[in-house]
Amino acid sequence: MERRNAWLTYTEAEEKELEQTALLYRHFLDAGKTERECVSRIIEEAEAAGYVSLEKKAAAGEQLKAGDKVYSVGMKKIIALYHIGQEPLENGMNILGAHIDSPRLDVKQNPLYEDADLAYLDTHYYGGVKKYQWVALPLALHGVIVKKDGTVVDVNIGEAEEDPVVYITDLLIHLAGRQLEKKASEVVEGENLDILIGSRPLADLPDEKKKEAVKENILRILNEKYGVEEEDFLSAELEVVPAGKARECGLDRSMIAAYGQDDRVCAYTSFLAMLEMENPRRTSCCLLTDKEEIGSVGATGMQSRFFENSVAELMECCGCYSELTLRRALRNSRMLSSDVSAGFDPAFAECFEKKNAAFLGRGIVLNKFTGARGKSGSNDANAEYVACVRKIFDSHQVAFQTAELGKVDVGGGGTIAFIAALYGMEVIDSGVAVLSMHAPWEVTSKADVYEAKKAYKAFLLDA
Repeated sequence: MERRNAWLTYTEAEEKELEQTALLYRHFLDAGKTERECVSRIIEEAEAAGYVSLEKKAAAGEQLKAGDKVYSVGMKKIIALYHIGQEPLENGMNILGAHIDSPRLDVKQNPLYEDADLAYLDTHYYGGVKKYQWVALPLALHGVIVKKDGTVVDVNIGEAEEDPVVYITDLLIHLAGRQLEKKASEVVEGENLDILIGSRPLADLPDEKKKEAVKENILRILNEKYGVEEEDFLSAELEVVPAGKARECGLDRSMIAAYGQDDRVCAYTSFLAMLEMENPRRTSCCLLTDKEEIGSVGATGMQSRFFENSVAELMECCGCYSELTLRRALRNSRMLSSDVSAGFDPAFAECFEKKNAAFLGRGIVLNKFTGARGKSGSNDANAEYVACVRKIFDSHQVAFQTAELGKVDVGGGGTIAFIAALYGMEVIDSGVAVLSMHAPWEVTSKADVYEAKKAYKAFLLDA
């Protein structure tokens, strides 16, 4: 059951639409390197398309009706968008669920120090990373610093051409004999992922501060640029990410290389599908969550009550809320857990079972189950639902393939699918194949990005 390469099927008009989709996606990746930035960009584009705040509608006591488009945000890191359909909400929704957090390095609460006339920020890595991949790269600082008076200071250093970048040093090859004998997981220790941020000492300091003259100079720069002091790091959320824009990859420009494609490739294509919806039969929903990379925990993760609460608010604004109708709406919903899959890589073919692997360029990937080894931690979609999704994709001429996440005993991974399934709704994982997943730079196929958008729109229309 080998699937055909999608590139062989496109008309000239489809290739033009494909390139436009890829361009919009690259712009989104550049604008959204953190959850906050992703939510901010989504709100901007959603409002331009006619979406309004659900919270504002509720506060004003306004009644919602079929055709209305609203969004709800939690702590600036999780967002749900709804396009109200013709059918009662009790009949369920068609939901696209993805996550907008990605592996990175987080700056610690007490991070700034000086050693050997060099200034550093201490970090704690977030999500599953190969630590050695994060050294000797140009890096950028993104995030917020919140002062005691409530002032929120946005930080973005390292993306503009005129900006400096920050950096993590590696041991020179000439002295690395012992280092190279270590296991890959130990070549670079987590506590050594410290960000080099300065080396110029501040002159004319009192004697008690001369030993940390470089650190003092960094503090002076931060105070002049952002009006913050060292203690303000205590209430900061600063994320260290690869510097630079998303790029076309390959001499044929057929791929995209960028940071954070797991899972922003599925998040943005889901959002684009929402924007293209007109007069849906069932209410369409796009849910973009935080914290998936560390178990979907916390107030902004899928395990929180954010989604359930926002649906309750939506139903109240539609004049149909009760606890029972809420439960029925969630149970009767259908969902694509829009998350990426591991692309088959010939360089590491021994880790894949080729008949059940995802290939770049062959369309969106259906993972009936994920998990690890004995399907641990997995949602396992019903065969009836898989058949339903197959029919939808085929009827809309969506290129799709099925896959598992590598060989049975090699490893595995999870998504938000099993959490949504707790409501009793039908859920299956459906996303884009990625090479070098969780690396600072990941690779996807433009064809798969395009097919993902087509697939998500088809699902919203017909599920």
